[in-house]
Amino acid sequence: MISLAPREEVTRMLVDWSGGDREAPAKLMPLVYEELRQLARQYLQRERPDHTLQATGLVHEAYLRLVDQSTTTWQNRAHFFGVAAQLMRRILVDYARSHRAEKRGGGWDKLAFEEALAPSAERSIDLVALDDALKDLLALDPRQSQIVELRFFGGLTNEEVGEVLDVSPRTVKREWRMAKAWLRREMA
Repeated sequence: MISLAPREEVTRMLVDWSGGDREAPAKLMPLVYEELRQLARQYLQRERPDHTLQATGLVHEAYLRLVDQSTTTWQNRAHFFGVAAQLMRRILVDYARSHRAEKRGGGWDKLAFEEALAPSAERSIDLVALDDALKDLLALDPRQSQIVELRFFGGLTNEEVGEVLDVSPRTVKREWRMAKAWLRREMA
């Protein structure tokens, strides 16, 4: 089990970063690196077996993009991991679109949304289809789209998502259930 950095310490570093401390991102990285790698490994477990992007590479690419987030006012640890999860998703979707363009869409197994929630080493999720469905959901219900990103891609709990979105965990649970049903129907 990974020893997680205290929430307060991570939040303090994020507030310092938002306040203009140029050293804060470098101080933050050792505190969150293992959690980011764990998140990246979870993402990559859902990918095709011959995927060439490694967890370390995904973390580093996401972190470089996070450091470029100069206009972000960090709220807390959950907000940081929500943004990190969104960036990792974008990186993987871009990678998948690039790969699909090279292969012209050949040989991908489609995976139902519910199956994707229980990753298997044998199957991969069609991230491009999920990304397209999430864009449609964003147009219909932005909060449900954010909940999916934070829960599915960010690995955050209902409580952490509620903290980021400033809603109750009960609301998150209800909207997560509705979003999953909508996505399942769209991706079918």
